[in-house]
Formats: sequence, structure tokens, C-alpha cells
Amino acid sequence: MCAASLGMWRVFHKEGIEISLAVGCSGGSLYAAAIALGYELEAVEEMSRKMWSSDLVEGYIPNLRAAMSGERRFTEKSGLVDDRPLLEVLQAIFGERKFSEAHIPLYIVSTDLYSGDSVVHASGRILDAVRASAAIPMIFAPWEVEGRWLVDGAVSNPLPIDVAIREGAGLIAAMGFELPTRSRMRSYTAATTHFNSLYMNNILKARFAFYNAVHHAEIIPILPDFDRPVGGFDGHQVPYLIEKGAQATEEKLPYIKRLLASSEANIP
Repeated sequence: MCAASLGMWRVFHKEGIEISLAVGCSGGSLYAAAIALGYELEAVEEMSRKMWSSDLVEGYIPNLRAAMSGERRFTEKSGLVDDRPLLEVLQAIFGERKFSEAHIPLYIVSTDLYSGDSVVHASGRILDAVRASAAIPMIFAPWEVEGRWLVDGAVSNPLPIDVAIREGAGLIAAMGFELPTRSRMRSYTAATTHFNSLYMNNILKARFAFYNAVHHAEIIPILPDFDRPVGGFDGHQVPYLIEKGAQATEEKLPYIKRLLASSEANIP
């Protein structure tokens, strides 16, 4: 679903709206980094179609069965899929590029595996930060950065508005995604996925409500409405996600333009 952020990027680019700060977590960290490094939008769209494919999670079902039966040993540092395909993609995109090479300030959020604390990356290799932030619990193994084992940034901060506020952003376009829920659950995995979605969606709503209420920064929620099921690794649906992201941004565009016209703020 994070590929929908490319729709927001496309609208801003078309309208000549400059992005002055990029903050991302989970799958969104990939797009925040691409924006900050100055990648061409079309190249990132093509990259997304190739990256988010079922190849990334090959072996998930048999590995899950083996882990649940005890046939395969599973610890907090395990993952149900081989992360080498993911690393190959990230290496091809970012190589050894560092935060210092970004054209605009870039911040990526991950989560400390043991404490649950939110970790903000602003230096070092971008690949390490993105790999850590995209480490979906149980799917991809945690990633070690400077002696800390890190997982998906969405675990602690699914909408890192606070990072943008702390860095002085006055106008924040915050794209978030509610995870899909289920009306029927016919397996243990389905029920677990459903309740995890409820947890994450409530955290997302609570964080947005809190920061919108207590901070003076203008926070504009951009929440795409998906009218069909979208899996996390449905690369063929990237064009659909981008279009939905663009539609959600277009709806808020008149308000964004009014704010920009009345202030000197840039959209982060």
C-alpha cells in the first residue's frame, strides 16, 4: 500500500510543490529515501512494480507451518522468508549511499526489537535504515544497526508526524494507511492478522489525533481509500495504488494550495 505515496509525489511534482523534508517508516521508508535522493518518479514507479512481488515472500506458508509445528526453530531474530531477494533490491537501489547524500533532510523510523522504542535514522547507510524499517515482524528477520536489533518502524510509530514536527515542519502532508480487516476468519492466521490490523489502525488514528490536537503545525492527513483488496506484495497493483494516492492528494490539493499561498511553509 505504501506505493500510494508515489501518487502524492506525482501530484506535488505536477503542481510544482517543493518537498523540503522527507520522513518515512516501514515500506514508506523506501519512498521517503527515493524522494530525498532525487530519484526520477518514473524510475521509482518501475522499481516498485518489480520489488513488491510474491518472490519476496516465497516459502512463507511452508515456513509458517514448520515454525508452528516446532519442526523449525523460531526465535525473535528469525524470519519466515529469506531476506536475500529484498537485500538484492535495496542494494540495487541504494548501494552504499548515505544520508549525507540526500538532497533534502531525510529521516527514517524503525523500532528497537527489545525495548519497543522508536529509532530515528538520520546518518549512516540508507540501505541499513530502510532494511530495518521494513522488517515486518515475523516475515523478515530483524536488522542490526550499530549494535541494536531493529524491526518495522510501524510497530512503534506508524505515522511519524512527531519527527517532522521536531525538525521544524510547519505544513505536513501525512499519508497513512489503515490495514485491511476481515469479515470472516477461517484460520488462526486469519484471526491473528485481523486483530493485528485492529491494533495498528487504532494506534494510527490515536497518533494522528494526538499530534493534530497538541501541536501548532498544520497536519494534512492524506488517507487513500482502496476499494479492492491489496496485499503487501501485489506488485501488479502498484499502478492502482499510485492512482489512489494521487486521488487522495488531489482532494486535499485546494486546501494545501491555500495554506501555501498564505504562508512560506513547504510541504515535508
